Amino acid sequence: MLNLDTHILVRALDGRLTTRERALLQAHPWGISAMVLWELHALVRRGRLQMSLDDPDFLDVLRHCTVWPVDVEVARATALLDFQSDPADELIAATSLVHHVPLLTRDAVLLGSDVVPLAM
Repeated sequence: MLNLDTHILVRALDGRLTTRERALLQAHPWGISAMVLWELHALVRRGRLQMSLDDPDFLDVLRHCTVWPVDVEVARATALLDFQSDPADELIAATSLVHHVPLLTRDAVLLGSDVVPLAM
């Protein structure tokens, strides 16, 4: 199982993955933080992402994806992080801590963490 950050999920949907990312995603089931859904909606609403959250292909991906809630345990785990970032990224990273699932990301701040399990 992998925890995908928002931008990796978007790149998986539009086919802009690196060879390494593609291999990892083919080899493992996908999971996302519920925060990713909020972030996708915010990007669409602000015009920074052109997609529909009602798109059948997107909904099919979600049906095959574990969606972890942003709950009290995840909120508490943000205090364990060794970096500061925007709240969405912190909650996505904390989800990996709580569920013991490697995070797949390109975000340099998240990749610099010594605490968050990262997909290598």
